[in-house]
Amino acid sequence: MKAIVDCIGRPEAGLDPLIHFPNSTNPLYGGRDQLVPEELNQTTDKIMDTNQPALGIIETQGLTAILEACDTMLKAANVTLVGKEKIGAAYVTVIVKGDVAAVQSAVDAGAKAVGSLGKLVAAHVIARPHNDLIALLPK
Repeated sequence: MKAIVDCIGRPEAGLDPLIHFPNSTNPLYGGRDQLVPEELNQTTDKIMDTNQPALGIIETQGLTAILEACDTMLKAANVTLVGKEKIGAAYVTVIVKGDVAAVQSAVDAGAKAVGSLGKLVAAHVIARPHNDLIALLPK
């Protein structure tokens, strides 16, 4: 597969509404249409906070599967639920936070709990998320 990349040097002013639009919630899937850097709470401090709690992410296809995974994660280890994102096509992502060992244990248990209830799409742990990444998390 080959990526095709092109750059428009001076785009026509009429294209502006297609490029920049309000960061709204899409009613079809409940997620946000875009993430605009100006709308994020970016830090002015360039020193990374090494005390950020770890993040655990599980994505499934199927609501029942993610509910079971989430319940198992919260019972398996001392983690806190950060939020969920509905992606579309029945894909749902849940994010937890806590210390690295607890988050790893929770994600492992949650991934196993999905079983035959749905499709496990992804299970991942970010040990020390960057400060700017925290701005992308669900509010």
